[in-house]
Amino acid sequence: GTTTYLELGPDAALTPMTGQTLDDDTTSLVTPALRRGRPEAQVAVEAAARLYAAGRSVDWLAFYEGTGARRVELPTYAFQREHYWLVGNGGPGDVSAAGLAGAGHPLLGAVLGLPESAGLWCTSRLSLATHPWLADHTVSGVTVVPGAALVEMAVRAGDETGSGTLDELVVEAPLVLPEHGAVQVRIGVADPDATGRRPLTIHSRPESAAVGDPWVRHASGFLSEAVTAPGAAFAQWPPAGAEPVELDGFYERSAASGLDYGPVFRALRKVWRRGEEVFAEVAVAEQEQAAAERYGLHPALLDAALQASTFCALSDADDGAGVRLPFAWNGVALHATGATALLVRAVPSGSGVSLELADPTGAPLATVGSMVTRPVAAEQLGGTGAARDALFRVDWMPVALSSTPRPADWRELDVTAEPEGSSVPEQVRTLTGRVLAAVQEFVEDAEPGSGPLVVTARSGHPATAAVRGLLRTAQLEHPDRIVLAEL
Repeated sequence: GTTTYLELGPDAALTPMTGQTLDDDTTSLVTPALRRGRPEAQVAVEAAARLYAAGRSVDWLAFYEGTGARRVELPTYAFQREHYWLVGNGGPGDVSAAGLAGAGHPLLGAVLGLPESAGLWCTSRLSLATHPWLADHTVSGVTVVPGAALVEMAVRAGDETGSGTLDELVVEAPLVLPEHGAVQVRIGVADPDATGRRPLTIHSRPESAAVGDPWVRHASGFLSEAVTAPGAAFAQWPPAGAEPVELDGFYERSAASGLDYGPVFRALRKVWRRGEEVFAEVAVAEQEQAAAERYGLHPALLDAALQASTFCALSDADDGAGVRLPFAWNGVALHATGATALLVRAVPSGSGVSLELADPTGAPLATVGSMVTRPVAAEQLGGTGAARDALFRVDWMPVALSSTPRPADWRELDVTAEPEGSSVPEQVRTLTGRVLAAVQEFVEDAEPGSGPLVVTARSGHPATAAVRGLLRTAQLEHPDRIVLAEL
C-alpha cells in the first residue's frame, strides 16, 4: 500500500529502478533527497515540495526554525478579472462550410444567392461584442445602428448584383442593439423591376428568436445600375469666402438633446460656412483607421458628414420635436472606397440636404443626392433587441427594515451584536448555540397560529454567516414560523 518513496543517499541511484519493482509506478511518487553535482539544500527543498504537493505532511516550523521567518496574514487585494483564454468574437468564420459565400465586409457575414432568381440575401450578426464601436452611437440612452451603417450595408449588397447606386432608402424603424446578445440582420435584394431597379429591404430579429419568429423591417428602397457622375474636385480648401464655425460644445449640446456620440463618432474636425453652403473636415478615430479600409465608406465618416450638415439653415432643424435621425436617402453613390478622412460640402436640398464628399486631396469620393431627417419618438426605440429577452437578471433594491409590515404578535431575536469569544470558532459556536436554543424553545412553546419568530442578523461576520445557514435549515422545517431579516 505504500505509494510515496524518498531515497536517502548521495545520488538518485535507486529512484529510476523503482519502475521495475513497483506494481503500479503511475500512481507512486519517488523522489531523491540528494543528487550528485547539485546543491544539497536546493535538492532537499525540491524533494520536500514534491512530497507536500502530493499530499504528504511537511513540518514547515522545523524547516524555518532559526531563520527568523514568521507567519503573516495574507493581504487582501482587488481581483483584476484578467482573462487568459481565447474568447470567440462571434464573427462569421469560414461560412463556406455552411454552403455560403463570404461577404468580405465588416458589417456583413455571408452572401446567399437564390436559385432561379437574380436576387440574393446578405446576412449579418451585429452586437456590441463584435462591433463595440457601435456603442458610441446612442439615442436617449439606447444603442442605435446609425443610418449611415444601413446605407453602407445596402450599397455593399447592391455591389453583389452590379447595382451599386442607392436610388432610395427609407428608414421605417430604428435598428436597436441590445446591451447583451446580438441581432440577426438580413438585407434582401430582389430581381429588377420593370424600370430596372432592384427592390431592397433590411430586416432584423434577436439572435435568440426561434426559427418561425417574425422579423422587423427597418428599411426599404431601391438599387440601380445608374452611374452617378462625381462632383467637381475641391480645387481650393477651405473654399474662398468660407467663414470658420466654432465647434466648442457641439457634442455636449447634442448629448443634451438625446443624441450622444462616443469617441468613434466624434469625427467632426473643422467646419466652415459660406451662405447656405457648409464645408467640413472629418476623420475617423485612430482605433478605426485600419478597419476603415475594408468599408466602402466607414459609417462614422458618413455620419460625421451628416453632423456637419446640421449647420445648414434648414427650416425644421430646430422644431423642438426631439432627436432627429436620417429618414430618407436618395441618390447615394460611391466613387472610391476605404477612406479614413473626408472633405465635405453640404447644401440644403428641398426639405433635406445634399452632400459631396472628397478625399483629403479633393478627389471625389461619394455623393448623396438628398438626405432627410425626422424626429424619433421614445416608443420607437423598443428595438429588436428589447423584443425578447428570456434571460432574467436579479436587481437588488434596498428596503428599510422599518417599512416591512410586522405581525402584531411576532417574536424578535436580534443577533446583530458582536459575538462573544476570543476566536472565530468560539464565536461561531457560542452564537449558533444561542440561536438554536431560542429557535427550539420558540417552536416548542409557541401557540398554534401565533406570529413568527423574526431573527435579525447582520451580514459580514463569520458567526452570523453560520447563523443564517442554521436559520435557513430551520425555515425548511417551519417555513411559516421563522423569518430571517438580514442587514
